[in-house]
Amino acid sequence: MMTMPQALLRSSSSVASRALPGATQPTELDRRRIVRALELRARYRYVTPQLEVEPGGFRVVSPCCSRNVDPEGGTIDIARIEYDVQLAVWRLYSKNHATFEWVPQAEGRLYELLDLLKEDLGRVFWQ
Repeated sequence: MMTMPQALLRSSSSVASRALPGATQPTELDRRRIVRALELRARYRYVTPQLEVEPGGFRVVSPCCSRNVDPEGGTIDIARIEYDVQLAVWRLYSKNHATFEWVPQAEGRLYELLDLLKEDLGRVFWQ
């Protein structure tokens, strides 16, 4: 079980109440919201991240301009954003590049997770 700050934990009912009946997540609107949020990020604004569609969510990839993760400056994973249909909740993951594993960071409403990804105060995503 993942540990997250209490402010980021949300009950599934708060997210489910905003979903349209019969709506399937993630949607094209969700994708557009994420793309727009990436344009407003605080870190590495001079590179152009890409949003890749994956089953149940999205993966943010970007050139590694800091050379901290990839000395050659290749494309690296930044974040994974997934939607849990059964719990009606979004989850945000960062990538541990040393172990090649996704690390849970938060769950809640999409806009809350996007705020974390945009600001990235602890440099968890944009390394």
